Amino acid sequence: MIPADARSRVSQFMQQFQDQICAGLEQLDGGGKFREDSWERPEGGGGRSRVMTEGKVLERGGVNFSEVFGRELPPSIVSQRPEAKGYEFYATGTSMVLHPRNPYVPTVHLNYRYFEAGPVWWFGGGLDLTPYYGFKEDAQHLHQQLKDACDRHNPHYYAVFKPWCDEYFFLKHRQEMRGVGGVFFDYQDGRGKLYRGGLEQEAFRVSEAIGEIPERSWEELFAFVQDCAGTFLPSYVPIVERRQGMAWGDRERQWQLYRRGRYVEFNLVYDRGTIFGLQTNGRTESILMSLPPLVRWEYDYHPEPNTPEAELVEFFIKPQTWA
Repeated sequence: MIPADARSRVSQFMQQFQDQICAGLEQLDGGGKFREDSWERPEGGGGRSRVMTEGKVLERGGVNFSEVFGRELPPSIVSQRPEAKGYEFYATGTSMVLHPRNPYVPTVHLNYRYFEAGPVWWFGGGLDLTPYYGFKEDAQHLHQQLKDACDRHNPHYYAVFKPWCDEYFFLKHRQEMRGVGGVFFDYQDGRGKLYRGGLEQEAFRVSEAIGEIPERSWEELFAFVQDCAGTFLPSYVPIVERRQGMAWGDRERQWQLYRRGRYVEFNLVYDRGTIFGLQTNGRTESILMSLPPLVRWEYDYHPEPNTPEAELVEFFIKPQTWA
């Protein structure tokens, strides 16, 4: 059962979450400030885009809130949930991508969202970490924070949402993960299976092994999303504080710019949020805010063996049991 005030409650939370993230990041950066642009969508809805550039820590960071509605369902939704066709849709969420200046500080992404169309509704989202240099304690810290949040709501969540993240943030054309993962979930509408199949086959197999779980209410899933969202600052801030003071030079910078290319490739080819935003005539500047300010590609490049760069590719961006 969807509460009568579901849309207003989720919208209010997503805006407050944006405020909380921006305040925490401005304090962490110690110099940069977010610039806000409000925008309206002609077909219905709008949002607030906040971007920080040339901060002390963040070379670019963006935190977006959007709330859109209308009659024309995007093809990406129709293909996944055809029963939503014919209804007016509503979608809201907050998304964030941070590209730090220091190559030892990892890029981080999060997105939490809610969708509704007639009797169809679901929550989705997650958080993942993309380092340029691997540190086990950083990956372990982030994953433990996320696992603790999952465990507070369902003992099976992390066992499904962690491998789902590994498989979702996977560049099929490169046959490699984007980073060290985190958690990811989509189409969570409270039914008795955590996941009912689709593109993320590995997550599907884990879910099938777990089997049926009790149905979860709208309120339970909303509480879970809020708890997951609340883990961002305690997950990421300690990592930044550990790495920000590390000295770096041109070698580390060139590697960072090269690996940022993988981020660009994923966001433009596979990312559901990017696809949804473009298909629903969202604000292009806000949608592409997730891209790094500087990036490079090099033909058929391979890092030298037995280097920290090679360790990232050979160990860290493989599925690992971090928590």
